[in-house]
Amino acid sequence: MKKTFFGLALCLLPVPLSAVVLQRMGARIFIQIFKEEKRLELYTQDRTGHYQLTQSYPICRYSGGLGPKTLQGDFKSPEGFYHVSHKQLKPDSRYYRAINLGFPNAFDKSRGYSGSYLMIHGACKSIGCYAMTNRYMDEIYQYVESALHHGQHEIKINIYPFRMTRQNMRRHQNNDNYSFWKQLQPAYEYFAQHSIPATVSVIGGQYAINVKSKKPLSFWNNESSYSLAKMK
Repeated sequence: MKKTFFGLALCLLPVPLSAVVLQRMGARIFIQIFKEEKRLELYTQDRTGHYQLTQSYPICRYSGGLGPKTLQGDFKSPEGFYHVSHKQLKPDSRYYRAINLGFPNAFDKSRGYSGSYLMIHGACKSIGCYAMTNRYMDEIYQYVESALHHGQHEIKINIYPFRMTRQNMRRHQNNDNYSFWKQLQPAYEYFAQHSIPATVSVIGGQYAINVKSKKPLSFWNNESSYSLAKMK
């Protein structure tokens, strides 16, 4: 009985970060969130400038189902393209640790969407945020803080309703949010093909993806040559 209890206690202890993971701390990072799959994927940049999947975390909870957040109090978790700087980190959150997504972004503001304090945080409970277990949040926070400390100006966080494959897009083609999701898909496909996050802008109240930039310098870039998915 004592051995069983001791073994259970060991299972409940936090698992220390592996040596491989620790070696990637400080590298530039990129994050993708997939609602339907309830996954947060964290990528680190390698020596060639490409981003490789380093960690995949289960999302403990989000709210409101698929579709973008549009209104304060609608209990929806955001979808779209966000970026995080050091001022958006909150190490002393009441939900353990938190990263403010920066909602509403330029697109959200252009559409008149409202809401605030939408986060990735711990405590495994939330309304409108992406809640993780404290153990996973601690690790994500360390990656983000370390990347910013080592010179990454901002961290891109792309939030999708699902993995935006052509098959999944067909499966959801009758959804009321389909025209919005078509704006997100080019960035998903670009990263899947090139392992480099696309440069995203907002033009005329719509997301625009620069498909030519191999090493985008800014998240909200105003370069020419965009792939623009029209909202109907």
